[in-house]
Amino acid sequence: MPHPVSTLLVSLLLCTASYAYGQELQNQRPNILLIIADDLSKTLPLYGDSTITTPGMDGLAKDGVVFERAYCTASSCTPSRASILTGKYPHQLAEGGNLHGTLHLKHENYARILAENGYRVGLEGKGWGPGNFQKGGYQENPAGKSYPSFENFMQDQPNDRPFCFWLGSYDPHRPYSPSLKESLGIDSMKVKVPAWLPDSNVVREDFLDYYAESKRFDQTIEKAVALLKAKGVYDETLIVITSDNGMPFPRVKANAYDRSTNIPLIMRWGRRFNGKRTSEMVSLVDLAPTFLSAAGIAVPKSMEGQSLLSLLETGKSKHPRTEIFSERERHAYVRANNLGYPMRAIRTARFLYINNLRPDRWPAGDPENRESNRFFGDIDDGDTKKLLLENRDDPAYQKLRLWNLDKRAAEELYDLQKDPDQLKNLAKDPGYAQVRQELAARLMKWRKDTKDTVTDAEEPFDHYPFYGKIPKRP
Repeated sequence: MPHPVSTLLVSLLLCTASYAYGQELQNQRPNILLIIADDLSKTLPLYGDSTITTPGMDGLAKDGVVFERAYCTASSCTPSRASILTGKYPHQLAEGGNLHGTLHLKHENYARILAENGYRVGLEGKGWGPGNFQKGGYQENPAGKSYPSFENFMQDQPNDRPFCFWLGSYDPHRPYSPSLKESLGIDSMKVKVPAWLPDSNVVREDFLDYYAESKRFDQTIEKAVALLKAKGVYDETLIVITSDNGMPFPRVKANAYDRSTNIPLIMRWGRRFNGKRTSEMVSLVDLAPTFLSAAGIAVPKSMEGQSLLSLLETGKSKHPRTEIFSERERHAYVRANNLGYPMRAIRTARFLYINNLRPDRWPAGDPENRESNRFFGDIDDGDTKKLLLENRDDPAYQKLRLWNLDKRAAEELYDLQKDPDQLKNLAKDPGYAQVRQELAARLMKWRKDTKDTVTDAEEPFDHYPFYGKIPKRP
């Protein structure tokens, strides 16, 4: 019969070994740092635009992964950020599908799941929103507890506990400060003005302001990386650089075109990814499952996204996408009775098909909305918008007005090989009838599979509260 003392010693040794093994597994879990821009398109050197330099992003890309075809779910802050957190599409999130809505606790959220599994979770800057998270049952922002800075958060970070931090920049969101571009010395001659906008000095200067804030966003990345290195946790941190949606210019933000939804995405975790580029199609709904998988946590079945770890580590996806879906409900309060402009879109390797569900409405907002004192209010105010409005009756601006301000057909179809800027609608072209029918059917199947409830007879998203401050006419 074993001696009681021997039995006790064996038990203690087993417990110690088990605890040590558990600690080792916990220590293997990566820290997670999401650095997210506000309204940044792929106007970056990594994607062929040399207007500014971005050493922060370039440094991460050397042994990380650069995604050529990453897409947000909606080109609007609140719903896009909600999709990142929940791994769901905006129409599955009730009020979370609208700007200035709310996000309900019932929707599983990677930040909350990680916190429940031992992670220390924090936020700097713009997290989920804008909106009212208290209405959804949250006591603090759904992205995490707010801290004055990432540095402040890291001052109290224990060595034996992983962290998850959301670093939310406000760059390059409007309004802009002209003095910033002057201090950075950016050359206006490098600016490539999109074909749907007037190539004028006014527009070029407006773009320079945008590029200046894009440069400042990269400086935010540099500072965060320097802090990780100083703390000795750079290689133990899964770093993700992305944007919630495209740049705040006409026909980009709050739309479903490529410049609206095809956003930058760079990911690095030590040297696991070996510095490569991928043309695989991915969606920001994939981030939540990726973070949970990296932490060794089961991905909830409610999440629509798929983990990207296999693609990141081997270059081959376990769930390759042949199509990407995006949408929009109500962006700002810019139509009478607070109506939205719902759209659904499917993007394949060659085609983009958009279904505008309410073509009788103005996609950029009512020409004048006395309820909110807004004019084409789904376009952010700025010098480019002002120039378009001042010249919209000029015959020379006819096409520009059509592309940026006018009403649109119920269906839009673009051949991306022939028309990368998506300016020629082929939906009524007999030569593309079969393509249109196929894409419309695939889009409808996705809507049915994801329980999309917007129909001709019912539009629930229009009736959700708008929690923003609406300026009234005097």
